[in-house]
Amino acid sequence: MSRGIDRKILHIALPSIVSNITVPLLGLTDTAIAGHMGAPAYIGAIAVGGMIFNMVYWLFGFLRMGTGGLTSQAYGAGRTDECARVLLRALGVALSCGLLFVVLQRPLGDLAFRLLDATDEVKRTARTYYDVLVWGAPAVLGLYSFTGWFLGMQNARIPMYIAVAQNVVNIAASVAFVFGAGWKVEGVAAGTLIAQYAGLAMAALWWRRRYRPSTPRIGWRDVAERGALGRFFAVNRDIFLRTLCLVAVTTGFTSAGAAGGDLVLAANALLMQFFVIFSYVMDGFAYAGEALGGRYAGAGDRRNFRLMAGRLLGWCSALALAFTVLYACGGGLLVGLLTDDASVVGEAGRYLPYVVALPLLSFGAFLLDGLFIGTTSTREMLVGMGAAAVCFFAAFAALRDAWGNHALWTAFLLYLFMRGAVQALFLPKIMRRIGR
Repeated sequence: MSRGIDRKILHIALPSIVSNITVPLLGLTDTAIAGHMGAPAYIGAIAVGGMIFNMVYWLFGFLRMGTGGLTSQAYGAGRTDECARVLLRALGVALSCGLLFVVLQRPLGDLAFRLLDATDEVKRTARTYYDVLVWGAPAVLGLYSFTGWFLGMQNARIPMYIAVAQNVVNIAASVAFVFGAGWKVEGVAAGTLIAQYAGLAMAALWWRRRYRPSTPRIGWRDVAERGALGRFFAVNRDIFLRTLCLVAVTTGFTSAGAAGGDLVLAANALLMQFFVIFSYVMDGFAYAGEALGGRYAGAGDRRNFRLMAGRLLGWCSALALAFTVLYACGGGLLVGLLTDDASVVGEAGRYLPYVVALPLLSFGAFLLDGLFIGTTSTREMLVGMGAAAVCFFAAFAALRDAWGNHALWTAFLLYLFMRGAVQALFLPKIMRRIGR
């Protein structure tokens, strides 16, 4: 039985890790091509424009998470009709929000660029990048919905294939536009835009080919049924508010580091890459908890839910321990690979012990996020994130005068630990609801 659960976990986790790793490659490709255009302003423009879209799309992550949780529960209950309805609801919201973003692109862009601190040349070039890429909002948000839905259907391979294909299309199109047609930053943006719509088209075609034949006919009245639609928005509202808390902590961490000077800011940014690498792996297992947890919750199968949660705990704790050993033994080497600036290396070394402690203190947050999304226990997840965010800001405010940047890292570790600890208090209650 345990081996069967392990296979199911890895069947979802491993492709999800690959998908996670490929996501930043879209931005990396744009930056690499911009780096060969002959002016630093192009690199800065890509960074500024990418930051705007990343922040906005991050807030819409509920379309993936909420859709995945609701779909996995319907899948576990054997309700193929409800699986289809969840997808249609998610796509309706995604495309509506994406089109609204396109319609409001001018005032939203004006606001974003007014808040940014960059040179006029970088802002002007970034605006060109923004004006092209903003048309991809419906595709990006629509693909969020499809990705969540495929995961809910216990299929992590299709999102992986799409993510890889998007990168291939992006590289080919951007290189053709920039080095073939002689375009500048607008060519980079156009290549990414094409890749975004290619991803959405692939998802739609895959759904049509693999799932459409077994999907019953769904009327729009069923899709817009008040009770189900209300639950859909309630789940996604909680995830959206939870994401706002996450963004607040991330922004607060970066701002506090910047206040410490360029050297501290650079060291913090470099060390955060350790957390990013760890999160790519943990998110893969969180997706497994989301898909399988929702499946067993939908089926009312408390026994297999408990068994899966236990096996997932084993995988996550083992990986956290492995990352702890890796960072303890090779953290200094990794810092040296990321930068050859001796002052930054020295500054980062002062805070390396916090990074070593990070995996063991944070893996519970990733694990429980997945289980809570799968069971659509989003209110409890929001409470956990809210409490953790309060702890972050309170701890930093209390310690910063005496500890400086050490206070920032202490507060960040406390925040990650509290996310998992508070949610763990709710877990027995959530388990009792399964199969009740």
